[in-house]
Amino acid sequence: MEREAATSPTENGPETDVAAVRRHPALFRAIKRRKNPRLRRSDITVTDEAAVKRAVKAASLGNAMEWFDFGIYAYLAGTIGRVFFPSGSDTAQLLSSFATFAVAFLVRPIGGMVFGPMGDKIGRKKVLALTMILMAIGTAAIGFIPSYDAIGFWSPLLLILFRLLQGFSTGGEYGGASTFIAEYAPDKRRGFFGSFLELGTLAGYTGAASLVTALTAGLGSDTMDAWGWRIPFLVAAPLGIVGIYLRLRLDDTPAFLKLEDSNVHVSEAATAVETTARGDLAKIFRTHWRPLVLCIALVGAYNITDYMLLSYMPTYLSDELDYSESHGLMILVATMVLLMLIINQVGRLSDHFGRKPVLMTGMIGFFVLSAPAFVLVREGSLLAVSGGMLMLGLSLVCLLGTMSAALPAMFPTNVRYGSLSVGYNLSASLFGGTTPLVITALISVTGSDMMPAYYSMAAALVGVVAVACLKETAQQPLAGSPPSVGTEEEAAELVEAQAPTPKF
Repeated sequence: MEREAATSPTENGPETDVAAVRRHPALFRAIKRRKNPRLRRSDITVTDEAAVKRAVKAASLGNAMEWFDFGIYAYLAGTIGRVFFPSGSDTAQLLSSFATFAVAFLVRPIGGMVFGPMGDKIGRKKVLALTMILMAIGTAAIGFIPSYDAIGFWSPLLLILFRLLQGFSTGGEYGGASTFIAEYAPDKRRGFFGSFLELGTLAGYTGAASLVTALTAGLGSDTMDAWGWRIPFLVAAPLGIVGIYLRLRLDDTPAFLKLEDSNVHVSEAATAVETTARGDLAKIFRTHWRPLVLCIALVGAYNITDYMLLSYMPTYLSDELDYSESHGLMILVATMVLLMLIINQVGRLSDHFGRKPVLMTGMIGFFVLSAPAFVLVREGSLLAVSGGMLMLGLSLVCLLGTMSAALPAMFPTNVRYGSLSVGYNLSASLFGGTTPLVITALISVTGSDMMPAYYSMAAALVGVVAVACLKETAQQPLAGSPPSVGTEEEAAELVEAQAPTPKF
């Protein structure tokens, strides 16, 4: 009992002898300094504003082109159903089209497991350029596939093959692009710069929806079914070349490059992390399974709400409410343009107030507003539909503007690309890409047009729990990396803050 009374958990260790600390204060101060060495000026990354902006532009534009490619398929779902799956009812055609949409998500985890560890091993930029090349090839190839009437069952088979290539390449995209921006950005502005990644996502979707809308309005449904649907897919090839060029021009991230520098001193825990074998999938699952599970839950809730609004909603308006395809797309484009105008400000808010408050606002918004929003959408008038989609969009932008800064911070630098790619794509495969298929099937089975709202509410409830379990990381260094600041003055302040206080 006396021994227990003489020990207590202190900052020097979980079970430190208090009497020993009093007898040997210098020794224990040395132990504490060994465990948490003071930062040196050379340990701190001072970012180059111009380099950060180039990195953000390359990652965001590349991401926009990736999601332009993916968005094309979602917005042409009805047309693709008629071209590649001509037999059966309209519902059967739509289900077949969305099933092919979901197929790409089945291989996304495989792409994440391949490209993620590769990005941790050979660098971020090389892998991001490779994923861009594969996506451009897959998307352009779809534009050349003959219709079912021309070659029979080979037509949907080739469609599935190239959709698999798209999904495989996308498996390395989000984890790499969000890691790229997070590792370039200074700690205090990571939310703001990270929000440009999802600005790119919205821009890609908006570009795809705008092009499909313009072609449908200009060519008409019959011409679109005959050959017009090919044009958006073929446009992807030159866009992909632009993305590849931008990404190859950049240096790799400062955080990744510092992994190669044995002179970097961070905390003892971070140093231990950085000496492990990079890109080890088994170690990711074994050592980082807790943040991995949390990432899957968080991304699942985010993806269901994201794909429900940005991918499925035009189909819902046309198939369930008898809107014309172009009319529904125009409303969605207007909603996305509004979100693009405010998403960077949401990123700033997450830097100022923290990731958790902003993410929680978005999740609670979906839980509370989904049912009223769909009641408005079902009312059918332009004003009501726009109001309902705006309610959902404002909830979604809280997630879009924050997630790309929150997710990379969950994992240490040496396994960040791999861990995030695996967690993100497992969740996207299970919940994101299946959202249009699941909602269409639920409506078909239940006959209720409110199923999208109920599905979003269930996802948001999971999201609320996940955000509550999330560790706040705003304005803090990335795990396993030294601090990153925007100016030399900030670096000097950090070093000075750790200097011992003079004793007089």
